[in-house]
Amino acid sequence: MLEAIGLTKLYGSFKALDSLDLSIEPGQVFCLLGANGAGKTTTINLFLNFIEASSGEARVHGLQVAENPLETKKHLAYIPEQVMLYRHLTGLENLEYFTALARHEEYSQDQLRRFLNEAGISADAIDRRVSTYSKGMRQKVGIAIAVAKRAKALLLDEPTSGLDPKASSEFSELLKSMSGEGVAVLMATHDLFRAKETGTHVGFMKQGRLVARLTTAEIGHADLEGLYLEHMHG
Repeated sequence: MLEAIGLTKLYGSFKALDSLDLSIEPGQVFCLLGANGAGKTTTINLFLNFIEASSGEARVHGLQVAENPLETKKHLAYIPEQVMLYRHLTGLENLEYFTALARHEEYSQDQLRRFLNEAGISADAIDRRVSTYSKGMRQKVGIAIAVAKRAKALLLDEPTSGLDPKASSEFSELLKSMSGEGVAVLMATHDLFRAKETGTHVGFMKQGRLVARLTTAEIGHADLEGLYLEHMHG
């Protein structure tokens, strides 16, 4: 579903991303781990076509992103660290607006409410302005938008940063539910615990290179922390 083939991004002589080869199948949750500047956000931005690759290819659903920027976006949903919603609109109005942008105008008000409710927004909050929402609630609206869009792949950049443990756990459960429906997930994160709890695979990035990858079934929490420190300081 998501594939990088020799994907490279240069800024002058600096390699922000160095020959990344990566494949994420439907239902897999691949967590990219690494320090700031390791290349995690660059990878996500290349799949979104926010920046242009220096060489190599990013593919979504078999399509080259650079050659099919609009078509590939139809298959993607993106949740950044700070979900950008219209603060003066309600949760329901935001969902209605963004699904219309994605050309999904077929949903009734009841269906939209159901998407929000299933994402964890309580019935009494659906009609409140987003300006009253916590960060965790805004992230849940982002999930509802992704579900309503019928996205085949979800790109996440530090989605649990700043969330309290309860909100972080709820967000992880939503991701598990989406992966269970066959959505491919690529998540850049510093949260080793959530990577182990939520991910099916993890990869360690350092100085623009994917230096190791493994399945989370192979390791425990302590092992993951040890491997992370080994790769970051080795």
